Amino acid sequence: MAPQFNLQEELQQIANPQDYIITNEVDATDDDALAAALEHAVEATAVTPENILESEVLDEYRSLLKHSQSLRGSQMSKLLDSITSGTSLDDWICLQAEIDAAQRDIDADDHDSFPTHRQILDVYAFLIHWFAMTADKAGSKSSEDVVVASKPKRGKGTAKTSRKASANHDGETFTWTEQIVPTLALISKLLRIKSHRIWLSTAERDTFINCVTQPVYHVMENETLMKSESIRNEAYKLICLAVKNHGHAFGAQTSMIQCLQYFEHLAEPIAEILTLLKDQFDHTQLAEGILREISGKTFNAQDTKSPRSFSRFLIRLTDLSPLLVRKQLSLLLAHIDSESYPMRMAIIEIVGALIKDIAMEEETQVDAQKKENRINALFDLLFERTLDLNSYVRAKVLNTFSRLCDLPVKFPKQRQDITKHVVAMLQDKSSSVRRYAIALLTKLILTHPFGLLHGGPLNLTEWEGRYDTVVKELKEMEKNLGMGVTPDPEGTQAEEGETEKKEGEDTEEQSDDEEADGDDDDDADAAEVAEAMEEDEEEEPVEKAPKKEKAAKKARQSLPVDLANVTDEHALRAFDAEKHVKLKLIKKYVADALAFIRQVEGASDTLSQLLVSTSKAEVLESMEFFKTAHEYEMECAEVGITKMIHLIWTKDNSATSAEDGKELKGIRSKLVEVYRLLYFDPLPDLEPKQQVNRIAKNMIERTYGATLAELTSLEELMRSLMADGQIHQDVINKLWHVYSVEREIPRCQRRGAIIILGMIALAKPEVVSERLETLLKVGLGRFGKADLVLARYTCIALQRLGGSTKKVKGSLTDKSIRFPMEHPLFRKLQDAIEHPSHSMDWFGMAEQAVNTIYLLGEQPDSLCTTLLRDFTLRAFNPKPKATTQDATGGSQAMDEDREEPEAKADPPTPPSPSKTEATEQPGEQSDLGDSFHLSQLLFLVGHVAIKHIVHLELVERDLKRRKDEGAKEKQAKNAGKAHVEELDQIVGNAEDDIGDHIADVREREMLYGPNSILATFGPMIDPTLRNAATLALSKLMCVSSRFCEENLLLLFKIVETSKDANIRGNIVIALGDIAVCFNNMIDENSDNLYRGLTDKDLNVKKNTLMVLTHLILNGMIKVKGQLGEMAKCLEDEDTRIVDLAKLFFTELSTKDNAIYNNLPDVISHLSVGEHAVDEETFQSTMKYIFNFIEKEKQAESIVEKLCQRFRLTEEPRQWQDIAFCLSLLPFKSERSMKKLIEGLPFYQDKLHNEVVFTRFSEILAKARSNKSSNKPDSELKEFETILQEHREKGEEDQALEKTMKKKADQAKKRATRRGATRRQRATTPDDAED
Repeated sequence: MAPQFNLQEELQQIANPQDYIITNEVDATDDDALAAALEHAVEATAVTPENILESEVLDEYRSLLKHSQSLRGSQMSKLLDSITSGTSLDDWICLQAEIDAAQRDIDADDHDSFPTHRQILDVYAFLIHWFAMTADKAGSKSSEDVVVASKPKRGKGTAKTSRKASANHDGETFTWTEQIVPTLALISKLLRIKSHRIWLSTAERDTFINCVTQPVYHVMENETLMKSESIRNEAYKLICLAVKNHGHAFGAQTSMIQCLQYFEHLAEPIAEILTLLKDQFDHTQLAEGILREISGKTFNAQDTKSPRSFSRFLIRLTDLSPLLVRKQLSLLLAHIDSESYPMRMAIIEIVGALIKDIAMEEETQVDAQKKENRINALFDLLFERTLDLNSYVRAKVLNTFSRLCDLPVKFPKQRQDITKHVVAMLQDKSSSVRRYAIALLTKLILTHPFGLLHGGPLNLTEWEGRYDTVVKELKEMEKNLGMGVTPDPEGTQAEEGETEKKEGEDTEEQSDDEEADGDDDDDADAAEVAEAMEEDEEEEPVEKAPKKEKAAKKARQSLPVDLANVTDEHALRAFDAEKHVKLKLIKKYVADALAFIRQVEGASDTLSQLLVSTSKAEVLESMEFFKTAHEYEMECAEVGITKMIHLIWTKDNSATSAEDGKELKGIRSKLVEVYRLLYFDPLPDLEPKQQVNRIAKNMIERTYGATLAELTSLEELMRSLMADGQIHQDVINKLWHVYSVEREIPRCQRRGAIIILGMIALAKPEVVSERLETLLKVGLGRFGKADLVLARYTCIALQRLGGSTKKVKGSLTDKSIRFPMEHPLFRKLQDAIEHPSHSMDWFGMAEQAVNTIYLLGEQPDSLCTTLLRDFTLRAFNPKPKATTQDATGGSQAMDEDREEPEAKADPPTPPSPSKTEATEQPGEQSDLGDSFHLSQLLFLVGHVAIKHIVHLELVERDLKRRKDEGAKEKQAKNAGKAHVEELDQIVGNAEDDIGDHIADVREREMLYGPNSILATFGPMIDPTLRNAATLALSKLMCVSSRFCEENLLLLFKIVETSKDANIRGNIVIALGDIAVCFNNMIDENSDNLYRGLTDKDLNVKKNTLMVLTHLILNGMIKVKGQLGEMAKCLEDEDTRIVDLAKLFFTELSTKDNAIYNNLPDVISHLSVGEHAVDEETFQSTMKYIFNFIEKEKQAESIVEKLCQRFRLTEEPRQWQDIAFCLSLLPFKSERSMKKLIEGLPFYQDKLHNEVVFTRFSEILAKARSNKSSNKPDSELKEFETILQEHREKGEEDQALEKTMKKKADQAKKRATRRGATRRQRATTPDDAED
């Protein structure tokens, strides 16, 4: 018999197995001795389990476990089987037999056998514990042996490895993973005995229980093992048995808290254990104890691992057992203000889960008020967290709201508050928060509870009409009833003067009894209102009879009137009173819907701005919102859908992953999808003909009131759809039908049809080439002469005949299609241009007609020369009086076409894509006649000149192409190398000669040649001829550098002195064209161009900004310090100017260091001097620009430059501006902080300024947040101390300076008084003598 076995001491000794002393230890180096010891131990315990207490047998087992790494796989399996007998050996009894024997003796109440059983079970528990702790190593070793043996490799070392594998394998392997489940099952069986009968001492019993449960926790620590469902189930059951039957709660609580702290993968399993313990073992004390302990823990912001694990545990436990967590919620709420944001997020998610649990449980009428109070309190917690400092927490609040919106319970009272907070969070500084806010707003629309009466649409105008109707009916009923006579079912009355909110609250109180009987819980009000409306409308009586009966039943409950004992008059009053209550319910219902709709409508401006956000996720969510809003017929949707179309130009079209792992579509593909779903996809319940009509109608309506930018974006969209084959031929045919129909239709429809056809033809020119005759008959025929806008868009559609192939730079090929000048097309164009008209739309039509002539004609100059001669004769030749009146009358008739009755109902006319459309305005009535003809002539002169420049470039390219083809033919005929080189040289010289000749024609012949018709008009251009003259002048300046140089100062003078905004705006655009042709001239006078940014007229400012954007981004002019004027546009009052400025800086940031290089000049421009802006504008502007400083090296250089600027400034405003700019930098690297510290001598004397010191404090906070947690903070602390010292010193110096100044002022006053006294004394004796 072995000496007394002390389990506690043995467990302590095996903590370090190498120092564990065994009396009869087996030699670990002798394999035979180990095998013999194993055989002897197995045979001894096979006889009786009591033999385990023998010293020799116990020492053999302990030796085998101590040297388990020396055992083969089969030996490890045999060792485990001999201890547990729980796997495959039926001959062994061991532990299983001992468990059965102990159970029998306990049942028989045999106290004498208890000490023996205690000793044996202690030993077996010790051996199992030790085996489990060492089994992982042996198991992994055997696994490696199996791999090596099963997959032998060729080459060096193969034979040696194979011998080792065969020696260890021995026909059987040991895998601990396969033995875990049987072992845990045996331990579970062991825990079913009544331990308190065998271990009389609590300490001894706890030692035993801890010994057998410790292997379970060891197994759970392995994340791979916990993925097995069978292992998890056995581990869960074992721990539950130990807690329930053996007082293991305290030990389990300690172990579980440690597991949560160090093993993140155990968060969910521990929650599942506690739930199993509650549901199947009726034990909640352990869960409550763990929750209380977690409530008392403190987590700091630097610790990220353990808070994440504890938060996952709490969330999982709340999902599985919400009642458990609800009881401890008051304690857990201590973490709502925890420094660790994962814990705050967990509490928010817990609150959301509890709201769901409370709302979904069935409560009696007595508990309804308590239930409502609980929900309100929990929602208040969520509303408070919308202002959390951490963006992840704010985003979690929004996600929680989103999940609550998916519940069948609609929370009508809280929805208004949710919407209010979500709308406010659309302006959050965090992109992720804004994204989730948009998604939640979309979810609120999708799940709104206001569809019971009138369906789903949320049109504001319709709901306002319903509200007015209900209010009117309610007032009439109250007037008829008389408020003093009206019976009130709840003893309360609502006065007419009450506010809408108060009235709604009273209505809710009155309907408490009625709410209790619904299946929809908080939706009971809406259901009541629906039934009331159904009863009042009395539609479909057969189908609605059951609902009427239900409503009548509720009416009898709320109005206990005995109809058998009252008169008919009283019964009628009772019925009217019931109807009055229902009307008040309807009013409350409609008022809530209106409040919700107005909140969402009010957020549309912000959402429209987010459509151009730099965050892809925000843009996609905004697009989804406007799509949903359009489906629900919200008025704000149209603005967003229209603005959204500009996203067609977005280059990003690839799918990416968001932060939460959700796949994000490309913006362009999402836009196409939205437009297809809303307008172009067929509806399932329409006939094919109706489908075609609907799609064509939607396409045409997209052009109504569209701006030039919107039409351009729509054109790209339609081109993409046509290129992808997503526009059916039937739709195209329908558009042609609308365009060519003979009967009178609204002009906007015919215009819209040809606009869309022209857009589609970009991808497929056959669309217009096959209907050329229709275009000439309609657009350039009777309808086109009556509607010049239609003629203009017809000309644009005709231009598609030439194809849309883009010219490759340097290529000599020309794939455009041209027609001979005898083609009927050109005759029709000439007739359209020459048709008498005094309409301002003529200019836009003429511009596109000339463009068409130059694009499609083989010799366009001949036709344009004829046009110029005809218009010259019309302008300068006298006409008979009658003829003039007829022509004028016809023109005026065309002008009056705009004001036909049918046109008044049309949407606004789409604008001209020409810069000339807005220029010409009718002058005084006396100006009509020759002056208008002269304007037409000058317009043609200017436009023909500018188009002829392009035509000369095409002629040059064609000549070069012919020369190149000829040279290649000669090269093929002559194979001699020397001859080829000579030929290349000749060809190169020939191309240069062609270019020089064309340039000479442009420079000398077009405006100065004796045979040039344009030369006739050059000298007559006078700036007094208003719009047409200035436009023609600017276009002629694009032809010749000599002519440009002669008139450039005149053009600048006109910009400076003209009072007509249209003239100024057109000249700005013209200066952009001139800069493209002769950039040196404009570059030298670029200051004059920037003046347009300060123009009072919005269009002039917008044109200037667009021109400068084009010139700067394309390198036409250099930025010399005027970028500050562009930056001012970021804070312009007009949103279009702001959007254009943001687009400019976004594109400029893609150029190499463009913003970085000009940043100092921008800061100086906006901070000091005559161009300086106020401090608030400066800060807002710089905050946006500094977003583009992303490179760390750039940030370091800017820190150094800004620090040096301090010494050159004397004004406090400049100090504050520089300090603010410094605070905008990220300070992610130590080098940036080093530069800032090195620059201390430059700004140390400015730190007494409160604003400057605050900015440096912000920089310190930012540097600390970016600093790695394992690096010391001593340098930053030292810097902070130095800043504080210099601040205090500066304040002292300032105080001393003020004191000295005050004393100096006092001394000066005293000196002045003394001087006055002396003078008085000096004059007094003289006065006495006198």
